[in-house]
Amino acid sequence: MDARGLRDQSPVLFLPLKRKIMMESTERVAIFIDGSNFYHGLKANLDYSNIDLGKFCDQLLAGRRLTRIYYYNAPKNAKENPTGYKQQQSFFNQIKKVPFLELKLGRLVIRNNIPMEKGIDVHITVDLIKYARNNAYDTAILVSGDGDFAPALEFLKEFGKHIENAYFSKGRSFHLSNHSDRFINLDEFPWEKLKL
Repeated sequence: MDARGLRDQSPVLFLPLKRKIMMESTERVAIFIDGSNFYHGLKANLDYSNIDLGKFCDQLLAGRRLTRIYYYNAPKNAKENPTGYKQQQSFFNQIKKVPFLELKLGRLVIRNNIPMEKGIDVHITVDLIKYARNNAYDTAILVSGDGDFAPALEFLKEFGKHIENAYFSKGRSFHLSNHSDRFINLDEFPWEKLKL
């Protein structure tokens, strides 16, 4: 309650320890999504991946102010996988309609007949640091289960930024979430409402 006896209207978020914290609605949040990692997490945990990315990001924000969403992926090869390429391009066109979303692409290389993303982790890390340096956000939410980002998150915290890691319990990197200020458990999201 404030001095006038009115209830505070700030959003309340719950940490895994069931401790309440107050998040200010003026907090500027940037969301960084490791697209392929998130896709595989959706398939492994929900058995589908067709979600409304805009609504998903609204859930992550929990009433805070969005500055931008960065979605990283590597385009499939149209000659080697025409069906997969067409489906992926349709998905890219769909997410480009999400307000304040930037699609950032790496490259896909084939090694021993296995497609591998190249440049995505470096691109995410550089952007996390670049936008922190430019003071483009107060809090970064990294949607990924890849523990390789942990050193970058430590650096960002030393830079005075708050870091949140969002992922499913299954597939989560404890190394990554332990280097974050907060872990957002995607198991608890209302996925039925986020389905397309």
